Amino acid sequence: MHLRYRAAYGFLAPYLLIFAVFWIWPIISSFIMSFQNTRVNPWVFNPGATWGRLFIDPAFYNALKNTMIILVIQVPVMITLATIMAVLLNSPLLKAKGLFRFAFFAPVVVGEVAYAAVFRLMFNLDFGIINKLLLSIGIPAVSWFSETPAAMSLLIIAVTWRWAGYNAIIILSGLQSIPEDVYEAATLDRVSKVKQFIHITLPLLKPIIVFCVVLSIIGSMQLFIEPMLITNRGGPGGGTETLGLFLYRQGFASSNFGYASSIAYTMAVLAILISLLNMWIGREAK
Repeated sequence: MHLRYRAAYGFLAPYLLIFAVFWIWPIISSFIMSFQNTRVNPWVFNPGATWGRLFIDPAFYNALKNTMIILVIQVPVMITLATIMAVLLNSPLLKAKGLFRFAFFAPVVVGEVAYAAVFRLMFNLDFGIINKLLLSIGIPAVSWFSETPAAMSLLIIAVTWRWAGYNAIIILSGLQSIPEDVYEAATLDRVSKVKQFIHITLPLLKPIIVFCVVLSIIGSMQLFIEPMLITNRGGPGGGTETLGLFLYRQGFASSNFGYASSIAYTMAVLAILISLLNMWIGREAK
């Protein structure tokens, strides 16, 4: 090997070693573990106790159903809001753009525990500001934490609030990369702003929007903090338990590491398949 390449690989070696130890080996180890019954000592090869259980476990299907509900409702709503926010942030009429961009991005950097605590206070049945606002306009107070539809709505609201601004900043970068002369030509042809948005902005933004959707799908499949902290471990009665929380319960609360590994790989495969489907749909829509 040429000396120059040896030097390059020498500099890369520490990173590659760390990557192998803390990324490659855990992935391989977890895959092997997914075929083992870890509830006995010593562990034994027993796919039926992990993968076999996965396909007949009603708790798994409940978590999968909840995750899919959040994904199907929350992701489109969030991406739509993020696109609208990005367009508004890109408007030449907007003053103090830096302040607004910071305000929209700020929820991402808020501590997760603090953010969950604020939402629990805001949506409290007795003294939460949301119920007080509902009562002020004649709508009965909602028990956000003891009714499954309300708790699921709360999760969707919380996740949307936290990540819409983050996606808006990404979409904003895509908006700013669109040449101005495209809009100038459309304006000279007397194309309305609405038609410009539909026929120029959205098609040119499609790769960025698909990217945001894929990131959001992966995030939704891993959703853990919100059902853990806001709806109190997926309550009421497992009504908001997600795959991420179900994995945590099996792996760390029950020490069933083999079953948790099979859940983790199922989550990864589902996220990849849904993301690939979304990318294929986006490509076919060209």
